[in-house]
Amino acid sequence: MFEGNYQVRSLVDAAPDARAQFIRRTYLHLALALLAFVGLEAALLQSASAQSLAIRILEVRYGWLMVIGAFMLIGWMARGFAHSASKPVQYAGLGLYVVMEALIFLPLVMIALAVTGDPSILVQAGLMTGLLFAGLTATVFMTRKDFSFLGSALTVGAFVALGLIVCSVIFGFTLGLLFSGAMVVFAAGAILYDTSKVLHHYSEDQYVGASLELFASIALLLWYVLRILISLRD
Repeated sequence: MFEGNYQVRSLVDAAPDARAQFIRRTYLHLALALLAFVGLEAALLQSASAQSLAIRILEVRYGWLMVIGAFMLIGWMARGFAHSASKPVQYAGLGLYVVMEALIFLPLVMIALAVTGDPSILVQAGLMTGLLFAGLTATVFMTRKDFSFLGSALTVGAFVALGLIVCSVIFGFTLGLLFSGAMVVFAAGAILYDTSKVLHHYSEDQYVGASLELFASIALLLWYVLRILISLRD
């Protein structure tokens, strides 16, 4: 959901083979980004220093607010890079975003393993996220519907969610299952929005940026699916 700073021929006006090539490239880059994310997360879980840092951040009263602030800043930068006109810069943006997501997921994954003692919860969360993503993607590709009208609602929803998260940290209350469920719906809307942009709005040379947006929405969905599973197991 980051506007590019350059324009190439829109896919609406492109030939069918150009659209098909763009879609293949987008989902290939998405698959590689997901594989890199899983590999980085596994490596971080094996790193004692990374786990120690995550624990220290969680123990600091406003540590999570600092993480959110860094996430927003770095995420904005990575999106800007991924939508630039330079291919190396685009890949740098995608790589930066994947690394950032792996780092921010580490505390949640550690909590999931500590609470449940069952690594299969990570597999379950991944499978559920994958099935939801596949269903939402199929909905867009089968109906050919343009979900760009969701953009304004997603922007408002993002600010409301961010405000609730900040308030929960400052005032010390817990956002429960209802909030996590609402965020799953929000992430589903973001996937519909991003997928319809892949189908209708991106330019032919924006497949790296498109894959980043899809990756970000999948990561958001995975985060709250995992939170729900932790709550149900706790």
